[in-house]
Amino acid sequence: MSEDPAGPVFAALADPTRRELVRVLATTGPMTATQLALPLGISRQAASKHLAALHLAGLVRADRVGRESRFTLVTGPFAHAEAWMRAIGASWDDRLQRLRAFLEHDVGDAG
Repeated sequence: MSEDPAGPVFAALADPTRRELVRVLATTGPMTATQLALPLGISRQAASKHLAALHLAGLVRADRVGRESRFTLVTGPFAHAEAWMRAIGASWDDRLQRLRAFLEHDVGDAG
C-alpha cells in the first residue's frame, strides 16, 4: 500500500479543537500557543499539544521570536486532502451518472 499524503491531514483535523485552531490561524495569522488557547478556553499546554499534532501533519509551522514560538498555518498539505476528496467525489459522480442512465434507459422502457 502506498503512502497516503492526505491521511495525516485528515487525522489531525479529526479533532474539533484542532480544526478550530486551524480556523483561528487562517483568519488571524501567526499567534502564540497562549494567544490561541484564550479564545478556545483551554490551557496553553493543551493548545501546545494540539499544535504539535498539527505540526506533525505539516499544517502549522513554529517560528521562534525571542522566547516565544509563533505558529503559522501551512496551507500546502490541504491540497492533498482536497485532491483525495475530489477523486472520491468524481468516482461517485460517475456512479450516479451510470445509475441515472440505467434508470432512464431500463426503467423508462418498462413503462
